[in-house]
Order: sequence, then structure tokens, then C-alpha cells
Amino acid sequence: MNQCVADDRGPCQTEVEPDSPLGLALRHLRRKVGDIPDQDASALRVNVVYYIRFRGRIKIGTSGHPRGRLASLPHKEIMASERGDRLLEQRRHAQFASHRIPRTGWFEQHEALMRHTGELRAGVDDPWAHYARWVMQRVALL
Repeated sequence: MNQCVADDRGPCQTEVEPDSPLGLALRHLRRKVGDIPDQDASALRVNVVYYIRFRGRIKIGTSGHPRGRLASLPHKEIMASERGDRLLEQRRHAQFASHRIPRTGWFEQHEALMRHTGELRAGVDDPWAHYARWVMQRVALL
């Protein structure tokens, strides 16, 4: 069954095959925060470093499937994200090491980290907007 996509000609003008890369991306992007992606979305892996806040602390972590990962972590707010893998995560941990809670990926809230997350999310209201763009860029490479 084809999916209907709204475009500038109005709703349901463009049919998309559900198993095409675009169809997979659309299914992936229509998920709500906390939904666990289907197996077919595994081809759309996009590594991100995420910043979440919980009880006055900020976690810096990484995931190739951030919606599923964040669904499993306690958090009050998704502060920001940036495209990157474990190497970038380790750099961020080193960058903010003076405020790190020992042997964890959690950091005390402080001015430099707040400024960094503010720069990452500048001009973006929805914390998933960057991720949606990165997924679509990944689809273009399939």
C-alpha cells in the first residue's frame, strides 16, 4: 500500500512506495518521541550526540537510534543534539570534564554547557528537527 504525501500541490498528490528509502524515512519520522523504531528503519541509522536534562543534571550520550535510546532514559527535557558518534561524545565529555559526575555520562548544569546546548539548538523549536533533516540526508545516500 502506497503512502500519500502532501506537497505544494495539496494533500495526497504524491504516492510513495512504503519500502522505498523515502517511504522508510517517512515512517521513521512520523514516530512520536518514545516510540521504538521498526527493524526496517535500521537502514536509517544516524549517529547523534544528545543532551538531555533531568533533575538539574545534563546527560551527554550518543546513539544511532536516538528515539529508542531516549525512550529508555529518564529525562525532563531534550536540550539539543548534534550529528556525531562516540568520538564526538568523548570529546564533549572531555570538554566539560570539570563538571562531570564521576564514572557517568551525566554533568552538573553549568554556564559553558548551557551555552553549548543553546548554540546547538539556536533557531530550532522542535528538538527533533535537526534529526529529521539528518535522516533525510541519510536517505539521499541510500
